[in-house]
Amino acid sequence: MADKFVYCFGRGSAEGNADMKNLLGGKGANLAEMTNLGVPVPAGFTISTEVCKLYYDNNRQYPGHLWDEVLENLKKVETAMGHKFGDQNNPLLVSVRSGARISMPGMMDTVLNLGLNDDTIQGVIKQSGNERFAYDSYRRFVQMYGDVVLGVGHDKFEKLLEAKKESRQAKSDTDLDARALKELVKEYKQLVAKETGSQFPDDPFEQLRKAIGAVFESWDTERAVTYRKIHNIPGHWGTAVNVQSMVFGNLGNDSGTGVAFTRDPSNGNKIFFGEYLLNAQGEDVVAGTRTPQPINKAQKKDNGGVSLEESMPEVYNELVGVYQNLEKHYKEMQDIEFTIQQGTLYLLQTRTGKRTAASAVKIAVDMVKEGLIDKKTAIMRVSPAQLDQLLHPTIDPKASVKAVAKGLPASPGAAVGRVVFSAEHAVLEAEMGHAVILVRNETSPEDIAGMYAAKGILTARGGMTSHAAVVARGMGKCCVAGCGAIRVSEEEKIFTVGDQVVKEGDFITLNGTTGQVILGKVALVQPELSGDFGILMEWVDEFKTLKVRTNADLPADAAIARKFGAEGIGLCRTEHMFFGEERLPIVQQMILADNKEARLEALAKLLPFQRGDFYGIFKAMAGLPVTIRHLDPPLHEFLPNREELIEKITEIKVTLKYISDEKEINRLKSQLHEHENLLHKVQSLHEFNPMLGHRGCRLGITYPEIYDMQTQAIIEAACQLAQEGQVVEPEIMIPLVGTVEELKTTKAAAIKVAESVMAKQGIKIKYSIGTMIEVPRAALTADAIAKEAEFFSFGTNDLTQMTFGFSRDDAGVFLPGYVEKGLLPEDPFVALDQVGVGLLVQMAVAKGRAVNPALKIGICGEHGGEPSSVEFCHRSGLNYVSCSPYRVPIARLAAAQARIKEKASVKQELD
Repeated sequence: MADKFVYCFGRGSAEGNADMKNLLGGKGANLAEMTNLGVPVPAGFTISTEVCKLYYDNNRQYPGHLWDEVLENLKKVETAMGHKFGDQNNPLLVSVRSGARISMPGMMDTVLNLGLNDDTIQGVIKQSGNERFAYDSYRRFVQMYGDVVLGVGHDKFEKLLEAKKESRQAKSDTDLDARALKELVKEYKQLVAKETGSQFPDDPFEQLRKAIGAVFESWDTERAVTYRKIHNIPGHWGTAVNVQSMVFGNLGNDSGTGVAFTRDPSNGNKIFFGEYLLNAQGEDVVAGTRTPQPINKAQKKDNGGVSLEESMPEVYNELVGVYQNLEKHYKEMQDIEFTIQQGTLYLLQTRTGKRTAASAVKIAVDMVKEGLIDKKTAIMRVSPAQLDQLLHPTIDPKASVKAVAKGLPASPGAAVGRVVFSAEHAVLEAEMGHAVILVRNETSPEDIAGMYAAKGILTARGGMTSHAAVVARGMGKCCVAGCGAIRVSEEEKIFTVGDQVVKEGDFITLNGTTGQVILGKVALVQPELSGDFGILMEWVDEFKTLKVRTNADLPADAAIARKFGAEGIGLCRTEHMFFGEERLPIVQQMILADNKEARLEALAKLLPFQRGDFYGIFKAMAGLPVTIRHLDPPLHEFLPNREELIEKITEIKVTLKYISDEKEINRLKSQLHEHENLLHKVQSLHEFNPMLGHRGCRLGITYPEIYDMQTQAIIEAACQLAQEGQVVEPEIMIPLVGTVEELKTTKAAAIKVAESVMAKQGIKIKYSIGTMIEVPRAALTADAIAKEAEFFSFGTNDLTQMTFGFSRDDAGVFLPGYVEKGLLPEDPFVALDQVGVGLLVQMAVAKGRAVNPALKIGICGEHGGEPSSVEFCHRSGLNYVSCSPYRVPIARLAAAQARIKEKASVKQELD
């Protein structure tokens, strides 16, 4: 028997279920599940994701027997619904929708009311007794099909619609009568013929075949590909196609359509939350072309309008029963789409609801308290990357704020930026490092790249479930939607609020929590992690075994990291301390020194600064381990730029030719001498490849007095705190070691200084000496190095660039293209390359622990806060990861999830 590609659902039974998301996509699997649960779902069938894969693998050709399966299942739908597809008297109309295994709202295409032509429209009129409804459905179908399948721009249809409304003095689509809509159908078809050179297809079966193809094609559109990149959705998954009987919300004021969430997606509160429109189809709600009404009286106090609870109380109560059953069944917050046809409720979709990070945390914690899920499930429900939303700024409550407009608080947080009016401009400005706010009448899926680039999004139209709102929440972007007080002119690149004109490039501030729009820049404050977040993170720490440290160079950074749960410092970069205004001249004096004595003189001046730095960091970490890396970058980085020096020298020489004041001449000659000495030193330190040059431990071997001073400062600071009664755990880290001899030499020098300091201070402290593994040779010879090191810390930034042969400063030119073409799954400087660099890490762990079982091992590159890299570190047996302070909670959650996955995998193997 040939492979099965089509799965039917309807009349209380289905061939699929919720566990078949990989095959049927999320929408198809949930339609089947709801059908099996007895929820009122219009009958239909799902074409599996396997067909999408085969379609793209076989030069966009379908499996040979697919169409026969489609027709066979179409007959089942006809039987279930009591209508016949293409019949003139009793026509069945269908929708054709996408459905990937993970929801991609608005990214792929949909066609509604398919099956209409000049013959079947008569059957719809006869069945409904409503000519206006029939032609409203027909004009919607021609427009959607023309846009999605035939490639005629949506805006061209909209221009015809606007012209028709203007000619009939109609304020809204719903004010157009049947005659006007009938005329529109004719005009739309004429537009299609003009744009495509062919007549609009009248054969319902041809319509269906081409619509199915168009939905599969939409998997590979630019907006869908962009969305998948942003959310790390693999391209080979493909989408399913759902063909479902139409039910109509545009039959009059006893009909309607809506979108609802079983809990508030913005804050996680346990209230039924949603919007609906009377006499409308689903596209009207999500497109933002009409402002919807609140679903219940609880929302009405914020948004006004007439709620569904008031206008159709019986239907509302039935919907409440359905949503409660669905949430209880799925044990998860649901996003549902529904249509009411002449007082009868139908569910068109349920899926896991998109939500903000704050609501994700609250919902997870609340569901544990309610007994719906356990702690492990709650931890797995919150994405580590999503936590980044909670770590963004909010508006300073002390700031004086005057809002000029207020919209709907579609996605919380705050954002400040320059106004831009197009997605393309948002991307360009962001690439130049500018913070921007994308302002639109309403967003569409084509805006996805600009929305991602922007700090915040402001729309004049749309509701809490509009495209802008849903996508912004998923991205963690601040969003104010449906701000009716503003008038946006995208052509003139301005928006107005009353008499106030805001131009492109002007700064505005958005408060996504309140919906406020504020002119100019407003001060922001960092978030506090408490309440439900604190509870979740307590659970996280119960499960994780991998420790999380922070990269911090200042006591203030260390204190922030402690607040976020850091368990020590995994990397303190001492070179960052050298750039202080008082210190840099001393550092330059040390570099310019011609002999060791002169260098020692300069280093003696630096010693108190370094000791004070380390004292502050040790104190902030209050007894937790602190890893301090000795000086790593090449010395030329502390000197002025060569070109700037030449320019300055030239300027002084020219000036000397035109002045006669002896005092000024002597001053300038002294400056000239200093600058020429600096230039000589800069030129002598010049390297063709500084990354592989005189840096790291090579500096400590050439100029051991530099590392000696740093060791002295570390141990003196530790002794001072020990005398004050504080436990200190300094870890001295030697960078860029490639041979065990390099570590032996620098380690011996560090021990000598440390022991001397402790003898003078009359106090003994515990300290350790280890190395960074960032040169591939160090990983390959880790067994030899581990005999000398007390700990390893993988510097995966350098290890990645040396393993690949990529310069991380220059690879941005070509790496995006590598990822786009599939040559690399991800940028290896963002997510650890587990196949190559990861193999070196695992090799070094195994070799090191074979000779030194007590070897402590961590990672301190940028990968230490990236979730997939944290999971790899857990699997590879590392003791800790280290990351920037604001990524500490992300790493903690990722570590807990890695442990939970590991235990689940072991259990599955045992079972």
